[in-house]
Amino acid sequence: MKAKGRVFKYGDNVDTDVIIPARYLNTSDFKELAAHCMEDIDLEFVNKVKPGDIIVANKNFGCGSSREHAPIAIRESGVSCVIASTFARIFYRNAINIGLPILECEEAVAGIDAEDEVEIDFNNGVIKNLTKQEEYKAEPFPEFMQEIIRNKGLIGYINNNK
Repeated sequence: MKAKGRVFKYGDNVDTDVIIPARYLNTSDFKELAAHCMEDIDLEFVNKVKPGDIIVANKNFGCGSSREHAPIAIRESGVSCVIASTFARIFYRNAINIGLPILECEEAVAGIDAEDEVEIDFNNGVIKNLTKQEEYKAEPFPEFMQEIIRNKGLIGYINNNK
């Protein structure tokens, strides 16, 4: 399983309220959520993001509320992966549950800049910065988590493995 895209880079403590502002939580339409993804931290995100792009952030990405809307908005905007130094634990679990790949790798966060082109091999945890010709190593997902992501989340995994 691989991903490749251009990087959007953010700092520390990107909380769920800036990933998807609370004023949009009254919809269950995933495309509507995606249309407002990151708008309180990056107004141009939704206009610039392309399928496959990657978010890179510092520590504690996804802190704040436990709402699943945040990883859903990110996934539905076309982002293929989020790389951060650390994630809020509930965001980490929600991301896996809805099939959004996320990786913790401080070295990658330090080396990757906004607009860099990055390729990720989830099977072995290798993150390649194609712009700088650098390589970083994250902990690969265990096979069962790779299966959940391949099935677009826990519900898809359960439905496909009855």
